[in-house]
Amino acid sequence: MTKFLISIVGPTAIGKTALSIQLANHFKTEIISADSRQFFKEMQIGTAAPTLEELNQAKHHFIHHKSIEDEYSVGTFEKEATKKLEELFENHDVVIMVGGSGLYVDAITKGLDYFPDVDKSIREQLNNQLLKQGIESLQEQLKLLDKTTYNTIAIDNPQRVIRALEVCIGTGKPYSSFLNKEKNNRFFNTLTVGLTAERPVIYSRINERVDIMMKDGLLNEVKGLINYSDLNALNTVGYKELFAYFNGESTLDFAISEIKKNSRRFAKRQLTWFKRNENTLWFDYQTRIDTIIKKISDAIKNT
Repeated sequence: MTKFLISIVGPTAIGKTALSIQLANHFKTEIISADSRQFFKEMQIGTAAPTLEELNQAKHHFIHHKSIEDEYSVGTFEKEATKKLEELFENHDVVIMVGGSGLYVDAITKGLDYFPDVDKSIREQLNNQLLKQGIESLQEQLKLLDKTTYNTIAIDNPQRVIRALEVCIGTGKPYSSFLNKEKNNRFFNTLTVGLTAERPVIYSRINERVDIMMKDGLLNEVKGLINYSDLNALNTVGYKELFAYFNGESTLDFAISEIKKNSRRFAKRQLTWFKRNENTLWFDYQTRIDTIIKKISDAIKNT
């Protein structure tokens, strides 16, 4: 029988985790996380990782399996996750994958793009530029060299911006020109399911989630990670804003408002990324689970 990976995508705070558990229970299967922020065990509250109760409702993989001090790339994730899928598909016809990290989702469903090697000194120069001039200078440079990538990647993530820039500079071609070339064939079919809502609803849910995170102890979580604030894993929404607060660069109220603002920007970019897949089955976040299951089952039968 053909094996199917059901990939659940959508903006942050839309309800992907809850849907993934419902589908895993219906299909009697397991879940792979493709949320790059939830890989790290020290980052629980600020990444909205599944709770202990949720983890107990269905078996999850790639949740809190790494430390923020570990080096972990999308390439490593692709190798480990495809190996895990081979194992899971021995006993299951359907496996669920869930996550809002578009690059990591695509690494599994499509395979990684090939990029030629570039001079390592370029990255060193860009890192120095980041330290001296800030991420804004890198963002503007990327906008000039490759507007397509500027409009689609997580532009607030310096690691992603530097990676795109070093390819642009090192090859003399846009980073985006290397995307979507011929990749490795997968041994399974992918059915992508998207959750969405009207933008005001998404933004409201994000604001509410941030408030809940603060009540759940996000401030103390970030405080305990201050000594690691220079690590790439922690240069992310929900952490960098509170590091700025602890450094005396802002008030707590301003830091919280920045988390909400940057989360809304992140959600907008997620939607831009995921909307590129014309084959996605999109559902409003309030759609009944039996309706979603029927659509998925019909799609599997007709494939």
